[in-house]
Parts: sequence; C-alpha cells; structure tokens
Amino acid sequence: MGKLSFFAGVGVGYLLGARAGRQQFEKIKSASQQVWENPRVQSSVHKVEEKVGQVAKEQASAVTDKVAETVKSRIGGSSGSASSGSGSGSSSSSTDRSGVGGSSMPPTPPQPEI
Repeated sequence: MGKLSFFAGVGVGYLLGARAGRQQFEKIKSASQQVWENPRVQSSVHKVEEKVGQVAKEQASAVTDKVAETVKSRIGGSSGSASSGSGSGSSSSSTDRSGVGGSSMPPTPPQPEI
C-alpha cells in the first residue's frame, strides 16, 4: 500500500508539474525563497538549530558515558581473569584475545572482494 501511494504521488506530481510549466515553478520557487528569507522564519530556524545542538551535546555525553561503562565492565572482566593468570606477558595477551573473541564476540567472516 505504501509503495502504491508513493508512485501515485510521484505520478500526480509529475503531471501537475508538466502542466504548470516553468513559469509556475519559478513562482513557487520565488515565494518559498521569500518565506525562507523572512526574519521571523530565520529567527525560528536559529532557535531550532541551537536546541538541536544542545540536545545533541547532551545525548553525545550520555552515549559516551554508556560506552565507557560498557568498555570498563568488559575490560574489567577480562583483565581480572588475565591478572589472576599472569605468569608471563605473552600468555596474558593471548588470554585477552581468546576472552574477547571467545564467547562474547564471534570472529568477523571474510568480506567478498569487489
């Protein structure tokens, strides 16, 4: 149903645009440009841009904190097992690799060449 509506809208838009011609397109374009350049519209645009920037900063901070917590919990779990069996430097690095790639993250399959 969604695809049918989309194609019907495209068809109607094409027919109306073809009938209206270039002059109507230029009228619509100039009217929309006048609205966009209106100081009240620009004031609203700047307010929205500032609000979006604030929300993005807040959300970025929250996401960063969540990622940091997740990384610390994962590293804390694997480093705890690596520190308990740290007889030599090379064995602890292999333990870390097998701990991370073992049950929690399967290996990435090879990608096809393009």
